[in-house]
Amino acid sequence: MKILNHSQIQQKIKRLAIEILEDNYEEPELILAGINNNGMEFAQMLMQALLDITDQHITLTRIRLNPAAPLKEGINLEMPASELEGKTIIIVDDVANTGRTIFYATQPLMTVLPKKVEVAVLIDRTHKTFPIRVDYVGLSLATTLMEDIDVRIRDVNEQSVFLN
Repeated sequence: MKILNHSQIQQKIKRLAIEILEDNYEEPELILAGINNNGMEFAQMLMQALLDITDQHITLTRIRLNPAAPLKEGINLEMPASELEGKTIIIVDDVANTGRTIFYATQPLMTVLPKKVEVAVLIDRTHKTFPIRVDYVGLSLATTLMEDIDVRIRDVNEQSVFLN
């Protein structure tokens, strides 16, 4: 079942960008850290929406990890962690499910003292098992553990989100 179509996703991105800017308008720089592929794609979309409404400096980076076994392969931040010192970092992913992926994605940030760490997701599922709070949510869904969210935002003509 389709729960978001292309235009709805674009509208959510614009709204999220406005919310992020409202909460961080005094920050000289925002760092968007996309998790893996879909998170990075969503971070790029957010960055473009932010650049459409502000002249703040936006830095984009990626956090790579294996969601199924985050400690097995290591967690990699694609920019030096030292550049995060005293900065506002927004961890971006397509879906927040249990919170585990986002929880482990914060590991590279533990070596520095950022000013603030926030989380932005397109879809937030409401059954967290890790201590993660999502600050910016496109759509919040109460789903069962048996249901799956399929976010199609990369390499497609029409972006969409499905509940299977």
